[in-house]
Amino acid sequence: MRMPQAGHDPRRARDFEAFVAGAGGRLLHAATLLTGERSGAAPAAERLLIGALARTYAGWDRLRGEDPYDRTRQELAARFARTAWRHRRPRGGLLDRLPPQERLVLVLRLYEGVAEEQVAAALGLPVERVRALCRRAAAAMRSRPPARTGGAAPPPRGRAPRRTPARTATGTQREVEGAA
Repeated sequence: MRMPQAGHDPRRARDFEAFVAGAGGRLLHAATLLTGERSGAAPAAERLLIGALARTYAGWDRLRGEDPYDRTRQELAARFARTAWRHRRPRGGLLDRLPPQERLVLVLRLYEGVAEEQVAAALGLPVERVRALCRRAAAAMRSRPPARTGGAAPPPRGRAPRRTPARTATGTQREVEGAA
């Protein structure tokens, strides 16, 4: 007597592969922004995404009309939040100078376009706190120059660095989307 193998459904596998082919790049970019790594060399982001995708695949049959992208994004955010202490060290990415919680809120709000209320519910924070974290993170991204990466000469001493006009949240959003 043959025992059915768990997870051996070719249609399920094809559907999941199609989902990953369509959404994998954007999800990896979001994971890279979360971990603060540079694009192309982001092993922590890849591990984070693989864990989130594995969880989505495990519950694939239970999605029942739910958007798999939303489910994977929620799992990605939850995994990052649980392991945020691992992502405090600067890694050269665009958002690596932000604390993990601010990074998470900024990515969910500006890169992924998730509503404040949904972010607050997912993180277990009041909406006002999410709003304040997003505002502070956006201000920090506008005010600080990008972190230097090897070989760049520091600005000459004795002369104040040139200030650029403050950007709107949309400008910060473009920076986040164009990163990596």
